[in-house]
Amino acid sequence: MTDEGRRRPRLLLVDALNLIRRVYAAQPGEDGAERAEGARASSVQSLRRGLRECAPTHAVCVFDGAGPGWRHELYPEYKAGHARMPEALAAALESYRLAFAEIGVASLSKPRLEADDVIATIACKAAEAGASAIILSTDKIFLGLLANGIHVRDHFRSVDSDAQDVIAKFGVRPEQLADYLALSGDRGNNLHGVPGIGPKTAAELLSRFETLDDVLQGAGDLEGKLGERLRDHASEARLCRRLVGLRTDLELGANLSELRYVPSDIR
Repeated sequence: MTDEGRRRPRLLLVDALNLIRRVYAAQPGEDGAERAEGARASSVQSLRRGLRECAPTHAVCVFDGAGPGWRHELYPEYKAGHARMPEALAAALESYRLAFAEIGVASLSKPRLEADDVIATIACKAAEAGASAIILSTDKIFLGLLANGIHVRDHFRSVDSDAQDVIAKFGVRPEQLADYLALSGDRGNNLHGVPGIGPKTAAELLSRFETLDDVLQGAGDLEGKLGERLRDHASEARLCRRLVGLRTDLELGANLSELRYVPSDIR
């Protein structure tokens, strides 16, 4: 991705289903086409507000790609128990993409890739190229990217997160967040971490040892049940670390120029 023009590119990456499903959940009425239609209009309004507040030069709404991805192949129970998307909403998603395009925002998805990895890859490549990257999502996993100079914004609260927010909430630095989840688990994605290790203990271990690898290497020096659990479940912790980690090395074939945001009223 290359700089375009004199103004430093400012890229807005929207976690599309994070936005849409939250808007849909807040929409009154029974599941069905009428509710999906109302949520579409509200999603467009919400996206317009994000564009006003973030003032991007480039923007894209990223959706999950069709088919099981590498995490499901590695761990078939990944996201087991997740609430299924309502059928009417799933059937209407293409109309959401068209509605977003009408206000100047492209949509992107890649087969068998989760939106999280696509967003992380584009954001990191943009930041490396000198662009400003803003991720619009309430998914905590993106907070780890704060260490890469990427901005993460909770659109529904109009709040930008920073390293101190992560420390206050989790007790670890942004770059330690994936290791923290590998130890304590990520229940929302059906990842259990190390049995018996909760958030407080995970944060304490990372404060002492810095990284998951260091924690597991130091487990032999830990007495009692804690050391035993870490030794007995080291493989599960490493697997969990792979699953919660974001891919930032994907070859997507996306070019920044294709994502230029031109407001619909001046096109």
